[in-house]
Amino acid sequence: MTSTKSQPRHVAIIMDGNGRWAQLRGRPRLFGHHAGARRVKEIVRACPGLGVDYLTVFAFSTENWKRTQAEVAGLMRLFKRYIRREATSLFEENVRVRFIGDRVKLEPALVDLMDGLELMTAHNTGTNLTIALNYGGRDEVARAARRLAHDVAMGKLDPRAITDETFPRYLDTHVLPDPDLVIRTSGEARISNFLLWQSAYAEYEFIDTLWPDFTPEVFAEVLARFGLRDRRFGAVPA
Repeated sequence: MTSTKSQPRHVAIIMDGNGRWAQLRGRPRLFGHHAGARRVKEIVRACPGLGVDYLTVFAFSTENWKRTQAEVAGLMRLFKRYIRREATSLFEENVRVRFIGDRVKLEPALVDLMDGLELMTAHNTGTNLTIALNYGGRDEVARAARRLAHDVAMGKLDPRAITDETFPRYLDTHVLPDPDLVIRTSGEARISNFLLWQSAYAEYEFIDTLWPDFTPEVFAEVLARFGLRDRRFGAVPA
């Protein structure tokens, strides 16, 4: 690959800081999560004008089950509420919605809503919104490896054909391009088990802004900084 300076086509965001945002205002953590959900709507709407075709957001990780039962239950209610309230708008705004992650542990009512929203927006051709729900990068790779092993055992795949190009076909994101840019809000500088395989050559941006304060204007500033980066993909500059 050659050196390129361009607009990111696929942006992935670790939406961090909802709880702290709420606590700074003397409110419960779920108040921050609701504010964060409203921010997702604004960022999705900003994508076409900013040249972003694919947006992937980290909504709930496989590790988030360790939070208090009250917070987890509140988040699950929020996810269902978000889908019910936003489904029509997402469809009318031509957004294609996908979910990645392990759905086995999620309650059936939520999974039904997720399936319905994916089906409803399946033919939309605008922004591709991917929501990572009960998602973990290591878990995704392990599930992909099991599917791959099954195909080998069934004689559908020759082990000698397994490469870094064939393996991604078994990942949750097999229909998506790899992210060009990964953003984490709230000042934390770690990737938290997010898109481990896919982000091998992504650029990272760790910013102090808490997620509910991540406006389209802040988004545009981060994208502008990305445009100044020299992405060589291991090559030497000319």
